[in-house]
Order: sequence, then C-alpha cells, then structure tokens
Amino acid sequence: MTGTTGTPSKALEGIRVLDMTHVQSGPSATQLLAWLGADVVKLEAPSGDITRKQLRDLPDVDSLYFTMLNCNKRSITLNTKTERGKEILTELIRRSDVMVENFGPGAVDRMGFTWDRIQEINPRIVYASIKGFGEGPYTNFKAYEVVAQAMGGSMSTTGFEDGPPLATGAQIGDSGTGVHAVAGILAALFQRENTGRGQRVNVAMQHAVLNLCRVKLRDQQRLAHGPLAEYPNEDFGTEVPRSGNASGGGQPGWAVKCAPGGPNDYVYVIVQPVGWQPISELIGRPELADDPEWATPEARLPKLNKMFQLIEEWSSTLPKWEVLEKLNAHNIPCGPILSTKEIIEDSSLVANEMVVTVPHPERGEFMTVGSPLKLSDSPVEVSSSPLLGQHNEEVYIGELGLGDEEVRLLKSNGVI
Repeated sequence: MTGTTGTPSKALEGIRVLDMTHVQSGPSATQLLAWLGADVVKLEAPSGDITRKQLRDLPDVDSLYFTMLNCNKRSITLNTKTERGKEILTELIRRSDVMVENFGPGAVDRMGFTWDRIQEINPRIVYASIKGFGEGPYTNFKAYEVVAQAMGGSMSTTGFEDGPPLATGAQIGDSGTGVHAVAGILAALFQRENTGRGQRVNVAMQHAVLNLCRVKLRDQQRLAHGPLAEYPNEDFGTEVPRSGNASGGGQPGWAVKCAPGGPNDYVYVIVQPVGWQPISELIGRPELADDPEWATPEARLPKLNKMFQLIEEWSSTLPKWEVLEKLNAHNIPCGPILSTKEIIEDSSLVANEMVVTVPHPERGEFMTVGSPLKLSDSPVEVSSSPLLGQHNEEVYIGELGLGDEEVRLLKSNGVI
C-alpha cells in the first residue's frame, strides 16, 4: 500500500495528535502513535519539557531521557496561561483528532479546558489522560514509576523471600501505562468511525501495573486452597510471597549461574517434563531420569531448589553462551541474562531495528529503542526528537495561518 508519492503509507496517516505530555508515561504513548504514522505535535511550555535538561550526559543539549521518548514528533511552544495562548490552544484542539495529557489531576480543567469545553470545540476529538490513580483516596497522590509499581502489585511480589520488596528495571508504571493508553486511543478512533464522536480515554498508572501483575492476583486466590506448589517457598501466609526468579507458572524456571561468575553470567532455564531426561544427561546425572524421586514433575515440585542447584553445579563451570548452546540443542527453553551493554551491541536487535542509531542536530547522533510494533504495510523509520519550538513557524504560520509579525510578537511577549 503506497501513498500518492509512492512511499509506503502509514497506519495512522492523516491523524493529528496534540501531545500535551511530559516526562515518560505520556511521551511513550505519543511516540508510539508517531511511529504508527500520526502527525504528533508536542506542545511544550516555552521552558520546554523538564526532561530536556534531566540526566544530561552532554552540556546544553537535550538529554537522552528526552530524545529517546520524543522521536518522530514536531515541537511547538505555547504558554497556555495567557489569553492568547488559550485562543491558540482552542484552535489546535479544533484541528486535532487526538489530544493526550499527563498533567496532575484537574490541571487541564483549571486551564479552562474541561471535557465538556473540549467537546464543544471539537466533538470528534479523542481526549486521553494518563494519571497516577483512579478516583478515590489515592487520586491526588504524586505518581512516579516506582510508586505505581509499589501500589499495583509489582513490588510486593518481586525479590527474594528473605529480602525487601524490589522495583523492576522495566518501566511498567510509565511506559507500560503509555502502551495501555495507545490501546485505548486506537479503540476510540475505531469507534469514532461508527459513531462520528470522540470520547474520553482515562488510564491510571496503578491500574496498568495491576493489569501486568494479574497472575499474582490469580495466585492470591489460589492461596485459599493451600500452598502454591509451583513456588520454591517453604512457608505460605495469607499473601503471595516474593519468590526470587521462580516462574510461578506451570513450568518451573530459575536463573542458574554460569562461568566466570560475573553479575550477568546467568542463564534462565525452564524445566518442562520432556526436558528432564536430556537435562539429567547434560548435568552428568543420567540416573535421575528414571529415579522415582526425580522422574516426574510431581516428584520434582517439592524440591525445586535442589533441582536447580544440581543444574547450577553443571552450568557454573561453563560460559553462558555454551550453556545456552547445549540446552538449545535439546530444545530446552532457556535464555541468557543479557546486560544492557550486550543488548545495545546485539547484532540481531540492530538487524530487527530494535536498537537504532538516530542523527540529531546538536548531539550528532544517539542510540534508542526502535518500534516494537512491526506492521507490514506501515514501516517505521525512527527520526530525531525535535528541538524546543523547532516547528513553531511551520505550525503557527503554515498551518494556523498566523502572520509573521504576530508570531514575532507572540515570541517577544512570552506566549510562545
């Protein structure tokens, strides 16, 4: 499928997104929409998204925090607290298909743009909000990534039994919520095809984390009927315990040490029923394949710790890539623990355009994560994040029809 220019068309071509988001949860959502082909216009205060200056690795250029969350977007600046700023925002809303924001609760309402007002301006708009929490006692809590993990079920179930609750390195609170928001926005755009109306899309970070932790709620209910045999824990109370690296699913798994014993010299191994016989041979204990104490999953479940200890006695003598090769030769599910350095240097991830190098007007270039959404008729080429206000003239003069002189005045008066 190609457009009039002969270039491949995009899934969301013709969809305009007014991106009033900042930091991570919102920008992760609007970046995905941009990668799907939407025209995403990032509206920033004249001072810019706070992450432009956060965690900088180079002085006076946009941080990697910002560049990696804002590719393929255009940037305009606008002070929405001024009267003229409000008039321009009204026009931007009128011209948009989607509006996304992740301000604190009630912030957009206080600007004078309630959902009722937004619907008056543009009845077809899909207005998506990302908040920390739903309505209730937590509504006004400050929402941060790890706060969402804490309150969504992730931290209480992550870590080892004898240790504290742990955060996960995956940004399930911020970027995880962004993906949920995209699903809601796309559904609302699809429904608009039938109804002609836009609608409100609300996604809370706590709710998104909880959705990603649903198996732990499954196990909370199973606890009422006795201990969880798939967990290596010996003692169970009234709550799902932390269980280290156990899969907690139908097939037991664990991260086993490999040589030479570095922080990421591990392979995660899953022991399926059909895998026990080849594993017992690999580890030099072939007699365990027929030993009634070990031969069946039921026999092994009560001693998962001992089982993985036996595997680790073998794996710890070999490099992880050799362990991987030997296990894969027998179709045993496994995966090496890849460090961030290994991931960024992984040729297959580069070939799959999941680790991409992007030119940048001030940095020279930066590396970022490419689009995980691979559509056959909507290819993605990752382009640089915009400089602050880079597209002011393009949008305000070229698209909204403001005069050159007015744009100069708006700038000198601090409106843009």
